[in-house]
Amino acid sequence: MSPIELDFDSCYRAVAARDARFDGRFYTAVTTTRIYCRPICPARTPSFRNVRFYRHAASAEAAGFRPCKRCRPELTPGDPGWDVRGDLIGRALRLIDDGAADEQGIAGLAKRLHVTERHLHRLFVAELGVGPLAVARTKRLLLAKQLLTETDLSITEVAFAAGFGSVRQFNATMRETYDFTPSELRATAGRVAARVGDAAGPLTLRLRLHRREPYDADGVFGFLASRAIPGLEVADRTSYARAVPGGTITLTDQHDHIALDVAVDDTRQLTRLVGRCRRLLDLDADPGAIAESLGQGSLGPLVAARPGLRVPGTFDGFELAVRAVVGQQISVAGARTLLGRIVARAAAPGGLFPTAARLLDTDLTGLGLTNRRISTLKDLSARLADGRIDLDGGQDPADAVAGLLAVPGIGPWTASYVALRALRDPDAWPVGDLVLDKRMAALDIPHDHIERWRPWRAYAALHLWSSS
Repeated sequence: MSPIELDFDSCYRAVAARDARFDGRFYTAVTTTRIYCRPICPARTPSFRNVRFYRHAASAEAAGFRPCKRCRPELTPGDPGWDVRGDLIGRALRLIDDGAADEQGIAGLAKRLHVTERHLHRLFVAELGVGPLAVARTKRLLLAKQLLTETDLSITEVAFAAGFGSVRQFNATMRETYDFTPSELRATAGRVAARVGDAAGPLTLRLRLHRREPYDADGVFGFLASRAIPGLEVADRTSYARAVPGGTITLTDQHDHIALDVAVDDTRQLTRLVGRCRRLLDLDADPGAIAESLGQGSLGPLVAARPGLRVPGTFDGFELAVRAVVGQQISVAGARTLLGRIVARAAAPGGLFPTAARLLDTDLTGLGLTNRRISTLKDLSARLADGRIDLDGGQDPADAVAGLLAVPGIGPWTASYVALRALRDPDAWPVGDLVLDKRMAALDIPHDHIERWRPWRAYAALHLWSSS
């Protein structure tokens, strides 16, 4: 199934079978009800004469369909096809998930991607049938729908949390697109979580983040726990918590989804927080496709032993790059200690990991870092602070890697590790990693097999790391 065209017969068979493997890959719109659904919707399968298939929820909404209240398209895991794409459209969609369009507008989004607004619109229409503005609006509406259904935030709070400029705009857009108002939806929705806290303190709410099964939660949370930075993160094999601007987040495995507990002063961050948490936990991956590719050869026993293995991402690209530099040629425990010292000295207000500009101005001597390592961190910080390198989605991954390699003290291993976790490159391979070399030798896997694992070499690396 290509990213542009959908095969009608294949889509219809998936809908008739309620095949979860296709959840998020397309949406089914029913012409008689004017409703669009996920492929797994429990409603009776509509006649093939009455259905249309759309690549993106925004395309269905632009055609005049509204989301189903039973299967709730707002809970759909992200499309794995877009998740692994490093081209301009894939990067633009990730930046929209990160709230870039809400904060900077479509003109700002295009500038971040170094293209004209007109060119960006043309590419979106060619791929999705709608422009980036429609995609951003659908993202806001679906998040608002989830907040109205799952929380007790007021209508006003929901409007601003979802990225709308005013309650009036929110009501009008909801009525125009969905044919019901926020208050009408709330009146018919059963809330599964409630707002906690008083008006003077942070708003606390819980949202469900859905994923594709199987999901190796123990592996993901264990990986993050072993690398948790003191003073910034707290994690174990079932949960992960950290400081974020204006508050904290906690992610907890709930067996069939991830619970995201947010306590922040400003809910307008919510779009960004949700997008970054999904990437941190690799919730949009397609475990079936990965296992089918990697499970047939020398990695077969490892893949069978860890079904649903994911590649943990990062909450912030610069933070991950600093982790990679500090962790060069030392143990994970040693890197945690040094990173904890950096946070203790340079943390931004609220205990946040320092920004590139802040770290650039911080004296890093006396922390146990070598002079060469300090020089590398300073150079890296300068390049991110002035925009020469963008590790949060705006820059072409190949250009970002080239920018990293231009930093004295950053070699192929560090750049590929950043690509693996921060740039979300599913084919990144940590070149020269000693643990990977030892595991492959122990398992009698020749190095020429690395090429056979494309385009999922990042997942192959995680299988080998987790087997040690």
